[in-house]
Amino acid sequence: MSIDARLAELGIDLPEPAKAVANYVPWVKTGNLVHVSGQLSNDASGGLKGTVGDDVDLETAKAGARMCGVNLLAQIKAACDGHLERVVRVVKLGGFVQAAGDFTDIPLVINGCSDLMVEVFGDKGRHARSAVGVYRLPLGFAVEVDAVVEVR
Repeated sequence: MSIDARLAELGIDLPEPAKAVANYVPWVKTGNLVHVSGQLSNDASGGLKGTVGDDVDLETAKAGARMCGVNLLAQIKAACDGHLERVVRVVKLGGFVQAAGDFTDIPLVINGCSDLMVEVFGDKGRHARSAVGVYRLPLGFAVEVDAVVEVR
């Protein structure tokens, strides 16, 4: 099954890739690696803002991490000239959660993005990962995830 067919089966319509909001680019390709800048828990409805463990619960935060994953896929598709079939492997995800001081389930939040990569790419979506709790994220969003992807 093609990646586009898999996305359709999952009910995912990729958005236009987000533009940079500061002095950086959304992605950089070097050799066979694409480094994708952090994508926020943002969508057409305004996304998910807030502090996980305070005004955002675990399941909602996980959905926010999945939003980050959808935004990563949009950037990866742009980096691959519109062809996600060029993805060889998702190498690494870096996840950041705007977390309350006593919230420790940060890896469970980032599973929302990790699970999506495996759903879309199968074994090629399995990756190394970091999951970090932070005091604040840009623009008040609850979750941010960046990626390194091998392409052909």
